[in-house]
Amino acid sequence: MNDYLLSVILGVVEGLTEFLPVSSTAHLRITEALLHISLTDPYWKMYTIVIQLGAILALMLLFLGRIVRMFRTFPNGERRNKTWLTHPLTLTLVAFVCTAIPAKLLTKLVGENLENLRVIAFALLIGGIVMWVVDAWASRRESSTVHVEQMNFGQAIWIGLCQVLSAIVPGTSRSMSTIAAGQIAGMNRETALEFSFLLSIPTMIAATGYSLLKAVHPKAAEVGAEAIAPLVMGPERWIVLIIGMAVSFIVAYVVVAWFLKWVTRHGFAPFAIYRMLLGAGMLVWLHMHP
Repeated sequence: MNDYLLSVILGVVEGLTEFLPVSSTAHLRITEALLHISLTDPYWKMYTIVIQLGAILALMLLFLGRIVRMFRTFPNGERRNKTWLTHPLTLTLVAFVCTAIPAKLLTKLVGENLENLRVIAFALLIGGIVMWVVDAWASRRESSTVHVEQMNFGQAIWIGLCQVLSAIVPGTSRSMSTIAAGQIAGMNRETALEFSFLLSIPTMIAATGYSLLKAVHPKAAEVGAEAIAPLVMGPERWIVLIIGMAVSFIVAYVVVAWFLKWVTRHGFAPFAIYRMLLGAGMLVWLHMHP
């Protein structure tokens, strides 16, 4: 199978799973293993991170009106009851910092598990159980926060710190971490999902941009388990990367629009069940094929 077709397949997987609480990292690793792509190959390690830019661009387009409104209402907020410290824009950045700093400090730990399918399987299974329990518990009580404008500083810090788990344990899912954390902090499904989307914008831009820089700029490469060796990016490799980004953009655009409507009616239980089945299935397969 040539690299162009591989890129289309991986782009579809990325677009389908990036914003669903099922872990795009897990699905990309599984797909790469099935397609016999080396999980340690420097180019494909960089590729699976950078094509997330396509998905994030789709999200930014869908949320463009919301993002513009956030900037326009800063610092007083839509209801004129906020300050520069409590505005949703500030809270998004606070949550991002609470994720970025610990994740950076734990860089080595992040790299140690990226290709470990057994770790991914356990993360899918346990994350599915957590998600199901939290969603069921949250649906039985009245939420104190039903709009992002009602969020507070403590909730932002809590969600940001919980997102660190998805950075150091592949298969956890950034979306699952932030949504479950938001529900535990008193947010309803729609608000937790919206803040998860908003927080993903700076988080993913920073992660993908940094990975691309390390891959193409020798001085940016790090020594350590997580480091991606500097690459020679010829025309063909750039085309393969661009194809993956374009496909992930198109697929993610459709998926996010659908997901926003789905959650309001059905909740997160179906995704939790899917995670548990996939994680358990992977563990059985890995046991049979050590």
